[in-house]
Amino acid sequence: MDFDELKRILDMVREHELSEFELERDGLKIKIKKGGGLRGAAVSAEFAVPSPPAASPAPAVMPHVPVPVPAAPSVSIAEAEEVELAVVKSPIVGTFYRAPEPNAPPFVKVGDIVKKGQVLCIVEAMKLMNEIESDHAGEIVKIFVENSQPVQYGERLFAIRTHNE
Repeated sequence: MDFDELKRILDMVREHELSEFELERDGLKIKIKKGGGLRGAAVSAEFAVPSPPAASPAPAVMPHVPVPVPAAPSVSIAEAEEVELAVVKSPIVGTFYRAPEPNAPPFVKVGDIVKKGQVLCIVEAMKLMNEIESDHAGEIVKIFVENSQPVQYGERLFAIRTHNE
């Protein structure tokens, strides 16, 4: 199983809002389980790699790791940090704007700490400016859309490393 195939599986689990998913193929077992039931709840995954024939060490079992971002059995520290992110998605189709007007500074930039309810951007739809607010408190770690670009319903806008409050 390659990384792209694992990513497609994780996308399918998210898209269909499955609370649990298990797949066993070619001796590789993948179990994905969404914790809690709250929005932005952690997702954990368990990978079991088959052991080679006789006289070999026991199968390697990956500990439970939150997985909103696809991860392979060998997860680097940088990837593990990206795992606990909340994604803000566009609630409407329109044009994405990072600032309230063309020459104004952006509402937020990568590295900014935001509060729940803070305006992150504007999505213009049918000449109406819709302020998009954060559902999470935390740090902006990624902005997925360029300024003045069209966005679709459900398209990712921001990734926020959430803070426990």
